[in-house]
Amino acid sequence: MNFELTPEQISAYQENGFVVIDDFLTPDELEHWRAAVTEAVEERNGQKMPGKAVKVGEDDGINKDADYFNNVFDQLLNLWQTNDKVKELMLDERIGKMAADLAGVDGIRIWHDQALIKRPWANPTSWHLDTPFWSFSDRRALSIWVALDDATLENGCLFFIPGSYHKTTFENPGIGKNMGEIFDFYPQFRHSKSVAAPMKAGSCSFHNGLTIHGAHANMTPGFRRAMTCAYMPDGNVYNGQPNILPDSYLQHIKPGDLLNDDAQNPLIYKR
Repeated sequence: MNFELTPEQISAYQENGFVVIDDFLTPDELEHWRAAVTEAVEERNGQKMPGKAVKVGEDDGINKDADYFNNVFDQLLNLWQTNDKVKELMLDERIGKMAADLAGVDGIRIWHDQALIKRPWANPTSWHLDTPFWSFSDRRALSIWVALDDATLENGCLFFIPGSYHKTTFENPGIGKNMGEIFDFYPQFRHSKSVAAPMKAGSCSFHNGLTIHGAHANMTPGFRRAMTCAYMPDGNVYNGQPNILPDSYLQHIKPGDLLNDDAQNPLIYKR
C-alpha cells in the first residue's frame, strides 16, 4: 500500500480540497479489495445499510429525483459492519493516518464506508457536497475514494471544483438530476474550471466533504466500481441529522452529544 503522503500531496489537498494518489494498492491488494467488497455486497442482498430497511433502488428520502438517482449508482453503506474482510480494510490505521494528516487533525473516526457501483449506461452524478448530509458539522471532514475498476472519462470518473471547499458552507443543495443546480447556491463557482480525476484501478483520491464534486455518466457497457469511506475528525457532536445512524442509536442521542461510540464510528487513528 502506498500510504506515505508527501508534503507536496498534503499541500495540494489543502489548497484544492482533493488529491489523487496513483497506485495506492498493489495488484494483490487490489484483488483482495475487489473480492472483499464483492462478497460484502452480495451478502447484503440489496440492503443499503445496517439498521435501516431501505433497499438499493428504493427512495431513501435524500435525493430529489429518486427515479433518476436510482440509475446513478448502486450505493451500499457500512459494509464494514457486516463483513469482517471489509472491516479489516476500513479499520486500517495507515489509511486513518493519511486522512488525519490531510485534514490536519489528531484523531479520525469512520463516519461510513460505501460501495459506489455505476452500472452500464448509468446516469451522471450531479455536482454536490458530502458533509451537509452528515450528522456532524466539521469543515475538515473528508473521504477516500478507491477505484476498483479503471475510472475513466468514459465510464464515470470523478470531477472536482478546485478550492471550492474554502468557500462552501453546510447549506445542502441536495443531489438531483440538474448538474448545475449547486451553482444556484454557490454562484461564485459557476464559471470555475473543473478538474477530471481519471484513475487506474488501485489508485485513490481523497476529497474534503465541502469540495464540490461529481461524476460523468457511464457511457460504456461495463461497471465502474469504487469503495469509499467518509471520515469524521474525533471530538465531533451530533447536529440533529439522522443520516446513517441506526434507529436504535438515535433513541439514545440528542443534539450536542459526542459521536464517540466505537461500535458505530470507530476511532481508527489517534496521534
